[in-house]
Amino acid sequence: MLSSERRFARFGACAGLDTLAILSKVTATWSGAGEGEQLWFLGTLAIVRVAGEASDGRFAPIEFLFPRNASPPLHTHPQDESYIVQEGRLTLQAGEQRFELVAGAVAVVPMGVAHTFRVDSENARVLVLSTPAGLERLVREGSVRATGPTLPPSEIPRPSPERLEELFRAHGQVNVGPPLLPDD
Repeated sequence: MLSSERRFARFGACAGLDTLAILSKVTATWSGAGEGEQLWFLGTLAIVRVAGEASDGRFAPIEFLFPRNASPPLHTHPQDESYIVQEGRLTLQAGEQRFELVAGAVAVVPMGVAHTFRVDSENARVLVLSTPAGLERLVREGSVRATGPTLPPSEIPRPSPERLEELFRAHGQVNVGPPLLPDD
């Protein structure tokens, strides 16, 4: 075996072909229902279900609870972003496409595609998969630790516009347009 962080091992032959497996220092991990790092991020609840460090930076699932009409600016970033709607309803715009997503729906936005969404129900619970990891770091840096699994109280401070721009720039997010308004 090689002595690098990732080692390769051959496992038997299948129809004359060798099978190559990748062995890594990363181990299996999980989080139970309601578990994870709970953060209040820009008027939402973000729960980092599995930190990117646990997947060697390959991905990070983040569960969000969004209020009605929550909508980030139209933006791009250097991660694919998958949306798995668990509860509620939202409109997702990605490039020239627009999708109406309800509980059980899944949408994938490739890195670099300008996108935004709007919550059309009272609340929406959405599992967002960042591939590779990275969005969870932006969320952490712009958040306040949540004291419970709810939307933040209105008095919870948010980063200043200047601080937000600094965070976005540091994490490769480029805002290219406005959020979706309720009547868009």
